[in-house]
Amino acid sequence: MCNGILVAMEAVDAEDPQPTCGTLLQQLQKLWDEVGESDEERDKMLLELEQECFDVYKRKISCAVKCRAKLLQELADAKDELSSLQASLGEMTCNNGIIPDKTSRTIKEQLAAIEPALEKLWKQKGERVKEFFDVQSQIQKIRNEISGTSDQPESVKVDESDLSQKKLDEFGVQLQELQKEKSERLRKVLEFVSTVQNLCAVLGVDFLSTVSEVHPSLNDSTGTQSKSISNDTLLRLAKTVSVLKEDKQQRLQKLQELGAELIDLWNLMETPEEERSVFDHVTCNVSASIDEVIGPGSLAQDLIQQIAVEVERLDKLKSSRMKEISLERQAELEHIFARAHIEIDTEAAREEIMALTESGNIEPAELLAKMDDQIAKAKEEASSRREILDKIEKWMFACEEECWLDDYNRDKNRYNACRGAHLNLKHAEKARILVSKIPAIVESLVNKTQAWEQDRGTTFTYDGVPLLAMLDEYMMLRHDREEHKRRFREQKMSNCGFSPGQPSTKKANGSSNGAAPSRRLSLRGCYQNGSSRSTNKDGKRDTRPVAPVNYVAISKEGTT
Repeated sequence: MCNGILVAMEAVDAEDPQPTCGTLLQQLQKLWDEVGESDEERDKMLLELEQECFDVYKRKISCAVKCRAKLLQELADAKDELSSLQASLGEMTCNNGIIPDKTSRTIKEQLAAIEPALEKLWKQKGERVKEFFDVQSQIQKIRNEISGTSDQPESVKVDESDLSQKKLDEFGVQLQELQKEKSERLRKVLEFVSTVQNLCAVLGVDFLSTVSEVHPSLNDSTGTQSKSISNDTLLRLAKTVSVLKEDKQQRLQKLQELGAELIDLWNLMETPEEERSVFDHVTCNVSASIDEVIGPGSLAQDLIQQIAVEVERLDKLKSSRMKEISLERQAELEHIFARAHIEIDTEAAREEIMALTESGNIEPAELLAKMDDQIAKAKEEASSRREILDKIEKWMFACEEECWLDDYNRDKNRYNACRGAHLNLKHAEKARILVSKIPAIVESLVNKTQAWEQDRGTTFTYDGVPLLAMLDEYMMLRHDREEHKRRFREQKMSNCGFSPGQPSTKKANGSSNGAAPSRRLSLRGCYQNGSSRSTNKDGKRDTRPVAPVNYVAISKEGTT
């Protein structure tokens, strides 16, 4: 039966390439008639044919239902995906117009309407994920730099559940804060590196090896672009700066101690400026603070060693040089006393200096300080005596002029027209004026000397002789001389027949009246009185005058 149907269908297909159900049924009826099928068979076959058609319809319907369910599921998934993307991107307000109305469109139309929106959101999501990845990668990189870890930015995982602009802005703010912190850390690192470089320059230490020990990226010679800003690097830099500063402080203290000792030795040994100038770069830091010492190599170890060697060398020369300097000080002291006419025991003082320098019982600086103090006191003493000494010089000069005037008055040829007579005449006029002031000079000298002794509480001596005693003796001798002159004039006038008050009309003859012996007696008395203190403590003859030995008129009669 089936074969017949198939044959009939093939025949129909051959005759009509596009048969219909009616033509097929007619063809089937025709075949049945030719075959002679009974009505029962025909009904049965039609029933089977109907059942088969029903099954086909059922299968088709089932397939259609499944297809619709699939499309509905795809539509639901698309809607869910759309909602998820919108929620992730923070665009929930854009639903109207994107999701179509299901009552007005078929399922496929609805899917076709959603697909462009999905594609747009997926593209937007991809871009947003990239933005998140870039920002989070930079954040992670800076965090790694701060922490000092070597994690790569690729390890960053973007949370796609929240890709909103708000979340991206939050990451942007976080990135800005980290970038600011990175800039601040980099500034600190550069400051530390600059400080280390300056300290290494002052201390004479290799800078590159020092910073390389902290972190290799700090060494610019390696070509590293970025520098480490990690917490560990900052701590190590701070520690390095602290160590270098402590080393600088210790070296500066050592240099200042050696420099001060060097200056003391220079001052002690009176070293000339030419030799001192060699170490000007050292002595300029003796009183400097730690922040003021910034010159390259100012605290280098070899420089400190050089100063130590120089101090040791000068210390060895100190002993021999001290004797020479001490004797120079003593010579200066003796010169001050000599100019001030103060008598001292020079030999004993020099012996004491030699004994002190050779024994080592006193520090050279202390010895020189004492001698400088003695010199200062001697200068002060000489300054206080200066006014009196000037008056003594004036008094002695007046006495010398008085002696010259007496010699001039006894010269019989003083009025003769000879060479230089007019000069002697002018000299005599000036000498008479000065001699007339001798009493006032002596009186002023006595008053000044008494005031000085009262103020100082000691006796004023002139080359070891009390000045007031010298002046008293001088005044007594001067009074005796004036009295002798007065008696001589009276005797001379009486011998000529005149009373002391009557003026003489005759010229006295001084060469035969016995006046010369009397003047010679006065001269001998003057020398005896004037040289009464001319023997010193050693028993030797002292040629220094106690008072001017030539203030008595010297006779020319025995020397003409």
